[in-house]
Amino acid sequence: MIETVRGPVEPSALGRTLAHEHVFVLSPDSQANWSDEWEEEQRVAAAVAQLREVVVAGYGTFVDPTVDGLGRDVRRVMRLNAEVPDLSIVVATGLYTYSEVPHFFAFRPDSAMVDAFVRDLTEGIKGTGGVKAGFIKCAVDAQGLQPGVERVLRNVCAAHRATGAPLMVHTHPGSRNALDVRRVLEAEAVPPRSVVFAHSGDSTDVEYLTELASAGYFLGMDRFGLPGAADTASRVATVAEMSRRGFAASLMLSHDAACYIDWMEPGVRFPDWHFLHIGTIVLPLLREAGVSADDIEKMEVYAPRNWLASRDV
Repeated sequence: MIETVRGPVEPSALGRTLAHEHVFVLSPDSQANWSDEWEEEQRVAAAVAQLREVVVAGYGTFVDPTVDGLGRDVRRVMRLNAEVPDLSIVVATGLYTYSEVPHFFAFRPDSAMVDAFVRDLTEGIKGTGGVKAGFIKCAVDAQGLQPGVERVLRNVCAAHRATGAPLMVHTHPGSRNALDVRRVLEAEAVPPRSVVFAHSGDSTDVEYLTELASAGYFLGMDRFGLPGAADTASRVATVAEMSRRGFAASLMLSHDAACYIDWMEPGVRFPDWHFLHIGTIVLPLLREAGVSADDIEKMEVYAPRNWLASRDV
């Protein structure tokens, strides 16, 4: 069974899945001290409208890797999901840091961090009445495996060993650092089938991506519509080539978008960075590039399902 905000569901019920999106990405301390941007009812209503559009577009599941460090509030997500009951939302546990362990855990034993993750996965997230996380998330960005980052990663691996829960690791393909992460995962006895390397789609280095996919890892092709490391045409070409090489079942399509993110000025908008960009723009381009309907289904349905259902404990 896959844990969702509205309870456990059969893997076969997930349907088409956006495998890496956010409801809200927030900075609660900064919001409380310096900002008047957050208006709860307005933001919630707008998010409900966006999630309803996701359902109308034919998606059944929305994977939200918002964890500590990104403003996780699962109680708010529960409120939204109650208004969009046809969408399964899978939430995460874990920590998001590029350098140091967050202060709350920095001076506590590793067991405190591991126990917190395990509790979210097996008993439920605090204040939710038993909503359980469906996976564990951590980050390794351009700074690499800093001591604090590696500590978090190894504790995430310990929580995986205790629960079998799948892992999502934010990576920085520009530095090919999933290869460094892989060495830690192997040392910590985490099987590749339980891991997705997020943001792999930022890379056009198909040899690097092939090495990871050949080892059995899932790859998040998950920033469609976001300007930066690669444009849409380059991302489509990379996915098409990986499909041609036989790795469609290792790829997950998504945007890494959010209903609302406070990391930029309110007026700053990227016009293609939204939950419908793949369906309206990317899938037609993939078809034009020769990607079959079967391979698209592997990316949208079977890869996320197989990753989320990879528990072996």
